Amino acid sequence: MKDYHPLNLTRVCNVNASFIGFGEPPVGRQIFHGLPFQIGSAKPEPKRKCLIGFLGEGGATTPVTIPINAAPRCILFAHTLLETRIPKGEPIGRVVANYTIRFADGDEMDVPVRERFEVASVPMMWGQFPFLAVADKKDGLIGRYSGQWSSAGQRLTEVHQQWPWAYWLWSWENPRPGVKITSVTVEPTDRKFAVAGVTLGFVDEYPFSTAAREDVKITLNKKDDAEKPYELDVEIDRGVATYAFALPAAAAKQYLADTHKGWGDAQNNKSTPAYARIAGTPSATVTVKHKGKPIGKLRWGDLKKKRKVKTPRVTMEIIDTGKNWVHTTVVDDETGKPVHCRVHFRSAQGVPYQPHGHHDHVYSNLGSWHVDIGGDLRLGQATYAYIDGKCQGWLPRGGVIADVARGYEYEPLRQMIEIKPGQREVTLRLKRWVNMNAQRWFSGDTHVHFLGERGAHREAGGEDLNVVNLLASQWGHLFTNTEDFIGRPTASDDGKTIVYCTQENRQHLLGHITLLGLKEPVSPWCTDGPAEAEIGGNLETTLSHWADACHAQGGTVVIPHLPTPNAEPAALIATGRADAVEMLVHSEYCHLEYYRYLNCGYKLPLVGGTDKMDSAVPVGLCRTYVYVPPEEEFNYDNWCKNMRLGRTFLSSGPIIRMTVDGHPIGDEYQLPGDGGTVEIQAVAESIFPIHTLQIVQAGKIVASTDDASGARTLRLKATVKVDRHTWFAARCAGPKYEAVTHHDSWGRGIFAHTSPVYVAVGGPWHMFDLATANYMLTLIDGSVQHIRKNARREDEENVTHHHTWRDHQEFLESPFRQASDALHKRMHQMGIPH
Repeated sequence: MKDYHPLNLTRVCNVNASFIGFGEPPVGRQIFHGLPFQIGSAKPEPKRKCLIGFLGEGGATTPVTIPINAAPRCILFAHTLLETRIPKGEPIGRVVANYTIRFADGDEMDVPVRERFEVASVPMMWGQFPFLAVADKKDGLIGRYSGQWSSAGQRLTEVHQQWPWAYWLWSWENPRPGVKITSVTVEPTDRKFAVAGVTLGFVDEYPFSTAAREDVKITLNKKDDAEKPYELDVEIDRGVATYAFALPAAAAKQYLADTHKGWGDAQNNKSTPAYARIAGTPSATVTVKHKGKPIGKLRWGDLKKKRKVKTPRVTMEIIDTGKNWVHTTVVDDETGKPVHCRVHFRSAQGVPYQPHGHHDHVYSNLGSWHVDIGGDLRLGQATYAYIDGKCQGWLPRGGVIADVARGYEYEPLRQMIEIKPGQREVTLRLKRWVNMNAQRWFSGDTHVHFLGERGAHREAGGEDLNVVNLLASQWGHLFTNTEDFIGRPTASDDGKTIVYCTQENRQHLLGHITLLGLKEPVSPWCTDGPAEAEIGGNLETTLSHWADACHAQGGTVVIPHLPTPNAEPAALIATGRADAVEMLVHSEYCHLEYYRYLNCGYKLPLVGGTDKMDSAVPVGLCRTYVYVPPEEEFNYDNWCKNMRLGRTFLSSGPIIRMTVDGHPIGDEYQLPGDGGTVEIQAVAESIFPIHTLQIVQAGKIVASTDDASGARTLRLKATVKVDRHTWFAARCAGPKYEAVTHHDSWGRGIFAHTSPVYVAVGGPWHMFDLATANYMLTLIDGSVQHIRKNARREDEENVTHHHTWRDHQEFLESPFRQASDALHKRMHQMGIPH
């Protein structure tokens, strides 16, 4: 005998499928919740009777008897109510049919079928699920990798609650399982009602899964399977399962000993080990698939009993240890008060347990560009929740790894804690190792997208970041952060965090430009076509005109991600429109371009920006530290002012300092006409291991210290002879100044770099490099050629531009002519023919 046996009701069916009155109800052999039903004949035919139907008030009311002749533990009914008077005020619980159960010994039981209990109306009104029945379709997962664009927002939920096709499933539990049942008689009342199918259950279980889900580890036994790229799915016929996710490749001991505590770990992209959360009935079958093909099956009841079951290709193990609802508080070790931070919790096996209201996996571990941004962070294998120092949610009993961080000035915490049965409270302590604010250094990120203004405050607090420049912009036909622009900064209650929604204006070829501190929008935000502006759009303006509009409002102009897109930045620098340049990745190209401009005599403060566009990089990963003198209040205007003065260093981890003969970063230092020697002191400290600290003079390394194994602190003192105008900067990173990468989406390198100290010899500081000047002239010429030949143009007789110039072409080309003139003037002053 099968565990569940569907009855053939064709002999007693009295209506066809059209009786339902809508759609095409399922008929023939069906599987609902993993349970077999037969609705009508096994092979349905159009217009053939397949249901037991009753018209209700005014219709035929003759009862119908269904033969059983078996002793099942339960009888499952697929039935439906096809009218309801609840919207007209009728109370719930009205009896809409009666089932009379007859036993072989002559005993009978009358079972009422009540609206909103054993059955409900179909189509169902929203919020009117029955209390004791379930829909013929079970809850499930939304397609993981494909679907309709119109459902992209709903895809974030990962799940869908199923409403019925046509029937409700209700299980009658037999109070006398050893006694044969001869028949069930269906007696109608005054409502339109139908019975579609009856299935007998012969196993000792409630046929619909009611147990809560459990953590299940999945290991692929064969090497060929294990090495395949991750694409696992788990299905259970009589239950539910989450998406399967990869578990960390590293064991808990290795994770705890890692040097990048608080900053994620490497994503496991292989197919093993993995986990899913599963719930089911004992008779359910669990199937593991790779790329849609089954690679292993087992009975859920066997796994529940043995806790670990091995098949030829797959081993599954229940690793759920029970759980407690725990309130966690993270406090500053010095003050004892709750402190903003980000937290990650995982079981000893690596299963994430994030605080309630936060995600275990941001957007199912798919790319999150402009999707699901805010409140959570994904660094490789680990998801972090930004909290204000307090959170609550489930934590597994036994060993739990807590991983907590707050920027670069706190020691990250990664430790195993023990959650005991009944435990409801956990307190964790973060210790600050350096207080840069107390030394008048204030950190900020010049380049953040997509966060909301309040979310930016929350994440900045969690990263111990003082300033967030939230940049409104355009991306093809998408405009972002429009609603956050108010033309002024907002500050946290304690004044330690400032968020300013301003702009990054962008063009795909001429370049990007960050306009800090705008009081009014500078439009158009983007121009000259995709991917920055609308398709087919004209070239309406230039970076230089945007810079002029920003300066007219008292703002600050930053060239982001120097030098790319590499065209008009040369003109911005040549004309003095650039107040600072931003570096956000560790690359030789970025360094060479920066040094190139310094060596040509352009004082360019260096700033750090993250270019955050998803939840796979934290705000402030690459940040700018700005020195604000004690006599000046820390506020947004003073932060930008001192940035423009070059009192900065950028960091994606280390804290770096440098002086030249006691002169701090950003200073211009005068030596007599015959020059002399200068003493340079630099120190780098970090929560991450650093391997190299270097002094760079005019682009060349003049002093270096190294620690092959990586150190928390490196110090360097050097004496250097100076006989001409020059500049010095300090920088630190991994071995040989290569970058050890973060676990963010781009693999940004861990390094720090100061702005220069400028050393003048015998007069005002100046430097010039003919090769760089010619390089800039080439970029300027190329930009003009693009404007004349390739950029889209409006018909000038049919357009009124955003500016007031009569000649649009002259408007576009004028900044480049200014830049060319400025460079030729410098060459003339140097006696260089041109």
